[in-house]
This record gives sequence, structure tokens and C-alpha cells, in this order.
Amino acid sequence: MTPKARMYEPASPPESPKVDQDVEYRQSSGLVQHPAGLENAGIIPPPIWNPFHLPGLENWTRESWGRRKIALITGITGQDGSYLTELLLSKGYTVHGIIRRSSSFNTSRLHHLYTDAHLNPSPRMILHYGDLTDSTNLVHIVAQVAPSEIYNLGAQSHVKVSFEMAQYTGDVDGLGTLRLLDAVRTCGLANLVRFYQASTSELYGDTKERPQNEKTAFHPRSPYGVAKLYGFFITVNYREAYGMFASNGILFNHESPRRGRTFVTRKITRAVAEISLGKQECMYMGNLDAKRDWGHARDYVEGMWRILQHSNPDDFVLASDETHSVREFIERSFAVVSMRITWRGCGVDEIGVEDGGRVVVRVDPQYFRPAEVDHLLGDSTKARVQLGWKRTVSFDELVREMVLADVASAKFLVEDQN
Repeated sequence: MTPKARMYEPASPPESPKVDQDVEYRQSSGLVQHPAGLENAGIIPPPIWNPFHLPGLENWTRESWGRRKIALITGITGQDGSYLTELLLSKGYTVHGIIRRSSSFNTSRLHHLYTDAHLNPSPRMILHYGDLTDSTNLVHIVAQVAPSEIYNLGAQSHVKVSFEMAQYTGDVDGLGTLRLLDAVRTCGLANLVRFYQASTSELYGDTKERPQNEKTAFHPRSPYGVAKLYGFFITVNYREAYGMFASNGILFNHESPRRGRTFVTRKITRAVAEISLGKQECMYMGNLDAKRDWGHARDYVEGMWRILQHSNPDDFVLASDETHSVREFIERSFAVVSMRITWRGCGVDEIGVEDGGRVVVRVDPQYFRPAEVDHLLGDSTKARVQLGWKRTVSFDELVREMVLADVASAKFLVEDQN
């Protein structure tokens, strides 16, 4: 699906200006000056075309451009992308999303938002094939969509997998951010577009400071964290170098029933549902004592939107401001289905036993990370004060929603969106 018309006409090099208008014309249109010697000799060559200053855009301001309410989302098929799409549609946006080509359907989280173009010739959610590793494709999509806001959520976001696919993770998560920022500049939209970069609490890694805020030093402990560190600072650099409205959201862990089943929280809630229904005997886990700051993804996409509505580009931490261990997440999840867990043993031999004596949790060393992040705890004071943002879903409410959704899915009562 493609939009019916561009928001601005594609520019083409203008005709040579008259001699008495030459300087004024070139300054206003973004055309580069020729050496003065040519003009002093009476030679007026055609102006040099500068793609970073397209004619036709000079009368727009960032505020008026933003009122068009056209958003472009990378990673739209993921957990955050689907919740963000819902939010933006509810606020009157037209949402364009970039999806990767796949031989199987990968848009299950968006099914409820999809409108057949044959039935609705002007859909408000439009998908484009693309990839953060393809610069030409990104330039084409940005030029075609002419977005007022860009949310770069696309990434290889699995921390454990990033150790096995380090180069690919760096290419997508790090250089992919650079490619998208450069696409904005190439299309002449650097002074108009508001750009959101999805940063992560994994940037903090092994830092000893707790809680972590916008001024805490970074010490990433995975290829994913290192790639995201590049994405963070290239966003800051383009903000400072080119005056772009480019902001980072440093989001601590945020979950939901739409979380992928290979991520630890969803792995736990799905296993609890299956075990409670007699469909699975035991779950196998890695580090039970890792502590994370967990919130609901629906709250956090609201924070993303608020970051781009702020008067100035800046970087913000979004967090629940409390921390819980993986072990505690497991205990709370089993409690939802009225099962109590007792822990026995230690280290790789530790097991979780339910009241009937059945072992339902074991430790498997293959799930340990080569470099672990032991304790993350965010401080969202800046976002609460400057953006008016706060989380609305408590830890217990989050766990309960996820477990009950997985129980319903395991009973085949609802579609599993993952």
C-alpha cells in the first residue's frame, strides 16, 4: 500500500535566476553559490543543486509541519510498534510503518488495525516493505511519506541473541539509526521532522549507580547494548550538529501480553499458563536473581509520544522506579493461577517446587549471558516533571494481565498475537 499523494511536490532543479536576483534567490532556495569569479566575468552558470534544502519547504515550520500528523514507525510489527500505532490512530494520525519481507505473516499484532485498501481507499495505517540495512530504501520511504514524526523502534532487540549475531545487531541497531537520520537529511526534512530513537536501559549495564537517570554513566554489557549506545550518541550528535529535533527515550523493561515469547517475562507467563493446564511439565531459566525495572508497554508508548511533543529535543528515562528479580516474577506469575513455589538448592542445581512436590522450574546454564547485567533500576523524575508522564499499571497488575492472557491463549480462547 502506498499513499495517494505526497504532502509536498518532488523538487526539480529550478531555472537559472536572473542576474539581479541571483544572490537572493540562491540564499532562499538552498542553492550553493558558484565562485565569484564566474559572475564577475559575466558568466551566470546554472545553480548547483543541493538536496539538503529542497525548494517548496521554506514556508513550513516544524510546528506547522507537525500539525499534518503523519507518523512513520520502524518496528511497527513489534510489541511497542502495535501499541504506539493504536495510540497515534486514536489521536488522529495517519501511521506509516516499515515491515521486513517475510515468507510468513509477521503482522499479527496489527491485524485488528488493518483495513483492506479495496474497501477503504484512504486507510490511516499504511505499511511499506523496507529494512534498516538499506539506505536507498529508507530515503525512498521518507521522501514518499514525508512524515512529521519518526519513531525508530526497529532493532534486533534480543540481548542473548546479540552475542551470537553481534555484527548484524550492530548493523541494524547502530548503523540503522544513522541511515534513518541521514535519510531525513537527504530528503530535506532535517528542520521539520521530529525524530524519536528507542534507547534502552541496557546502556547502563554494569554501572554501580542506582537508580539510573539521564546523567548516569553508560557501561553496556552486550553487543545489543553497545549497538544501542552508538544509536543513542549518533542521535545526540545529529541534534547538536544539524539542529534536528532528535530525542532519545531510555526505556527500562516494558512488557505486555504482546511481548515475544522468547523474552524472559513472556517465557515465564506462557510456561505458567501451560503448566497450570497440564500442557507443560517444567520451565528452564537462566539467572533467577537478575533484577529489572518492569512496566507496561502501553504506558511507555505514551511516553514516546510525549517526548516528541516536548518543546525542545532532549533525552528522557522512562521507568517504573522499582525493581524486581526474575525469581519474584516467577513467584507472582504462579500465584495468579493459585500455585505456590518453594525454592530448593542453589546455583545451577536450584529448583522451584510447587506444593504438590512437582518440580516446575529448573536452571539451565545455556540461558546465562556471557556478561550479565545484575541490577537495573530507573529514575523517571525528569519525565514526570517535564512531560507529565507516569506509569499507570503496577507490577502485580502487569503480571496478572500477562498470565491471564496466556491462560486464555493456551486454552485456544483467543488468538496468540505472537
